[in-house]
Order: sequence, then C-alpha cells, then structure tokens
Amino acid sequence: MILLDDYRLKLVDIGEQIEELASAMRIKQVTEKLAEYEQLTSDPEFWNDMERSQKILVEQKRQKSILEAYQAVVNKHEDAQTLVELAMEECDEETEQEIVSMTEELEKTIEHLTMDTLLDGEYDKSNAILTFHAGAGGTEAQDWALMLFRMYSRYGEQNGFKVKCVDMLDGDEAGIKSAVLLLEGENAYGYMKSESGVHRLVRVSPFDASGRRQTSFASVEVMPEIEDDKSIEIREEDLEIECHRASGAGGQHVNKTDSAVRIKHIPTGIVTGCQTERSQKQNREMAMKMLKSKLLEIKEREHLEKIEDIKGVQMDNGWGSQIRSYVFMPYTLVKDHRTNFEMGNVNAVMDGDLEGFINAYLKYLKSGAAEN
Repeated sequence: MILLDDYRLKLVDIGEQIEELASAMRIKQVTEKLAEYEQLTSDPEFWNDMERSQKILVEQKRQKSILEAYQAVVNKHEDAQTLVELAMEECDEETEQEIVSMTEELEKTIEHLTMDTLLDGEYDKSNAILTFHAGAGGTEAQDWALMLFRMYSRYGEQNGFKVKCVDMLDGDEAGIKSAVLLLEGENAYGYMKSESGVHRLVRVSPFDASGRRQTSFASVEVMPEIEDDKSIEIREEDLEIECHRASGAGGQHVNKTDSAVRIKHIPTGIVTGCQTERSQKQNREMAMKMLKSKLLEIKEREHLEKIEDIKGVQMDNGWGSQIRSYVFMPYTLVKDHRTNFEMGNVNAVMDGDLEGFINAYLKYLKSGAAEN
C-alpha cells in the first residue's frame, strides 16, 4: 500500500520541475517561432526559394518536436494528478501500481529533457562518428576495443539511434585493431562527445593461461558528422585514395569486390575509411565525409583559421589522459575520472547503461569544471 499523500506531494514537486523545464526548453520562444514559421509557410511565395524553404521546414519540424515533447510531459503530469485524486477516494492495488509507474516515468522523462537542454553546442544535434583504436598490448587490447564497440552499439540501440558499422579492421587473433561506428539520430553527438578519450580495462585476461590480472587500453574518438561545410576545402592532390576488398563483419558483399575505400589526407596524415556501403562511390563519399568532420573538429578545437595550419603531430591525440576505468577484478567498478561518477555494476555498463556517466559529464561541462 503506497502513501497517496506522499505521491500527491511528489507530483506537486514535479509540477515545479516542469515549470523550470519550460524555461530551460525556452517553450515561450519555441511557440513564438512556430507561429512565425506558420505565417511564413502560408505565404504563396514561400516555395520560390527551395533551399531556404527546406531549411525552414526542417527547423519548424525540430521546434515542433520540442513543443510536443514538453506538452506530453504536461499532459502526463495532469493525468497522474487526476489519478491520485481519484485514488484518494477509492483505490485498489492496480491503481497504486499505475501511479507509481506514471510518477517514475515522469521523473525519468523530465531528467532526459533537462539533459537535452544542456546540448547547445553548434554540432550537438548532429550524428556521431565513433572511432575505436586498440592500444598497445596485442590481443588483450584488441579484445577490449571490440568490447567498447559493442558497448556503444548497445547504447545506441537502446536509446533509439540508428547504429551502423562503417569500417572495421579485425585483430590478429581476436577483437579489432580499429573500427568506425556511426550513430544516427538527433543529439547523438551531444551525448557521445563525453566518451572521447582513453578507456582503461582491468581484468583477468582470458588470453593468459596463468590467469594473471592485466591492464589494457583502447581509445575512442568522437566527431560530429558534418554536412557539406564551406569552410572545409580539400584539394584532390592532397588525397591518397586506396580501394580494397572489405574484411570483417559486413554481410554478403564482403570480400567479393574492391569496393572498400581508404582515404589519406597527405598534409595531416589523417586516414579515414568505409567498407560497408554497397558501392565504391558510396564508400568514398562516407570516407570523405568523415575526413571533413575530422578536419573541422581539429580546426575548431585548436582555434585555427584554416585547415592548412593543422600539423600531423596534432593528430596524435588518441592516447591522451584516460577518462574512465573499467575494473572487473578484484572488484567490479566503472569510474569516470573527470566527474568521479561511478557504478559497481560493470556488466550493466558493458550492456550500454551509460546514461549516468553521460549526464554527469554534461552537468560537469555546464558547471564550467571542464575549463578549470
């Protein structure tokens, strides 16, 4: 038997959180913007400039989704309040369970929408490109890189992102030497940017007959997928393009044609590749898109005026300071060294339960701690 008075008060508190959420989501401005778009799209001359009209329609859809998400929370809160009031008069176990379920769902949705408001970076709403590299240590590190690849794949699937393996280089005996994963969906980069860095594994190695505990490292690099950006100009003579047969997991087309593509940007030494598209042309387009994303990400991170200022040495940032440790032995613990957020259930984390780490990092960024 739940205490209905407690849930009634809890819903009052949630109502105050929803008011704060309205301010954080800029609901008033969103409503005004939608009214403006409604007026624009009803103008007969709106379709004369197709490029402009398409951009406005995309933005209108985005703003509408924000308003709909907020309104859904408001409606759910009103429904929960009504249910509690009815239950105060006459209640059964099924109604109590529904009240508990609705309240928990409300709290989780509000937390998620609040996190979304922290994603105000220029590319936060973009798709995310994750690149994995095994560290020194041979098979053990290569197996760890594959474990991370699977962890982020599961996170993406559980959170509604379209997950796509773009490129993969198998390990010598097990695991992978490198791989590229694309997460497609709104805010993918905003959430995944927290994961860029070196990840450390401590466990008893399944590849060591002596059963000794080992430490392994793998790096994860996260970039936004950039649509055509006019500030990124790549000269054809600066590219070294290699076509080869795909390897690893890739379906029925693997190893049948030389459709896989690797592109090296000679001035910087950056290499990107794609092997999972159906044609050589599509693989090249994807590899070029990744190259542009990488160049723009470095250019902006280093505050450079032009791409030509990027030096090869600046590309070697895969082995920066470790951001997180995953301990399987002698105890189980996953700890983020930037935010100090930790979880004891390492298996849940490896199955994609990363929300706590990501939310802690977004709050950490907003607080300005990352700048200090």
